Amino acid sequence: MAASIRDVAQRAGVSVGTVSNVLNRPGDVSADSIRRVHEAIAELGYVRNDAARKLRAGVSTTVGFVVLDGQNPFFGDVVRGAEDEASRHGIAILYGNTDEDIARERLYLDLFEEQQVRGVLISPYSDINPRLERLRARGIPAVLVDRFSGDGRFSSVSVDSVIGGRMAVEHLIETGRRRIAFVGGPFEIRQVTDRLAGARVAIENSTEPVDIEVVATNALTVAEGAAAGARIIARPRRDWPDAVFAANDLLALGLLQALIVDGRMLVPDEIAIIGFDDISFAAAAAVPLSSMRQPSGVIGRTALRILLEETADPELIPRQTVFQPELVVRASTSPRR
Repeated sequence: MAASIRDVAQRAGVSVGTVSNVLNRPGDVSADSIRRVHEAIAELGYVRNDAARKLRAGVSTTVGFVVLDGQNPFFGDVVRGAEDEASRHGIAILYGNTDEDIARERLYLDLFEEQQVRGVLISPYSDINPRLERLRARGIPAVLVDRFSGDGRFSSVSVDSVIGGRMAVEHLIETGRRRIAFVGGPFEIRQVTDRLAGARVAIENSTEPVDIEVVATNALTVAEGAAAGARIIARPRRDWPDAVFAANDLLALGLLQALIVDGRMLVPDEIAIIGFDDISFAAAAAVPLSSMRQPSGVIGRTALRILLEETADPELIPRQTVFQPELVVRASTSPRR
C-alpha cells in the first residue's frame, strides 16, 4: 500500500499539518522539521497526489474530450490541437470515442462527471444539451466541437458545413457534372444534414439543370463508403451518377477504392469524387482526393482555450466560433476531357 501523508507525519514525528506546510509553505516551517519530513518521504517512498490535492481545492488538472469517431484522422488532429493547448496550462486530456453510439456518449459523460474534470469538450452524436446542462449545474462547463450551437446555450467551435457543402457541389457543377450523388449518414449527425443542405443550395442556385440523389450510409466509415460504391456500380450504366459528394473523406476513400477495384467506372473521367475534412490520406489516395478542408488543429486549440476561459469565469456569455472551409482541388474532380 502506498504511503500516506499520515505515515510521513508519524515517521517524522510531526503533525499532518506540519507535513502539509513543508510541502506547500516551507517558509512557515523550521529547518529541522523540513529535514525530518523529507527524510521520512524518502524512506517511505511517499508520492504526492497533486491531482487529488487540486480536486479538493476545486481545480482539476484534467479535461474530458468526447469525440464522434476516433478512427477518423480528422478527430485525431482536433484532439492533438487541444492537447497542445492543454499542455501549455499543465492540463491533461482524458479522451473518449463514442463511435457514433449514444450509449457510449452517455457513459463517457457520466465518467467525466464522476472524475470531476475541469470541463468537457464534445463532438456530440445528437442533441446533448440537457445532459450538458446537468454538467454545468455541477460546475463543469462544456464546449461543443465541430458542431454549431444553434440555440447559443453552449459555446461551440465549428466549421460552416452548409457553406462547405455548397462549395463542394458548386465545384462539381463547374467541372461539368450534372448527376450528383450525396453519400452520407446517419442523418442524426448534424454535420451530415448541414452538408447535404449546402449541396442542395448549390443545386438550387445553378443555372444548369442538375439532379441530386441521396445514397444513405449507416456510418461515416471507409467500409460504408465502399458499400455505397458497390451499390452504385450495381446499377445499370445509364443510372450511374457522374459525381459524388461524400459527407466525409473516409466515405469518399472507401467509395474510391470500390470503384478502382471494380474498374468499370473511371475516376475522374466518368465520375468525380469530393470529400470533406481533407485528412492526410486524401492527398495520398490512388487518385488524389479533392476535399473541403477543416482547420482541425485550430479547432481543438480554440475549443480548449474557450473552455478554460469559461472555467475561470462561469458568467461568460457562450460564444459561437465558426471557421470557413477551404476547397482543396485534386485529381478526383478534374474536369471531363
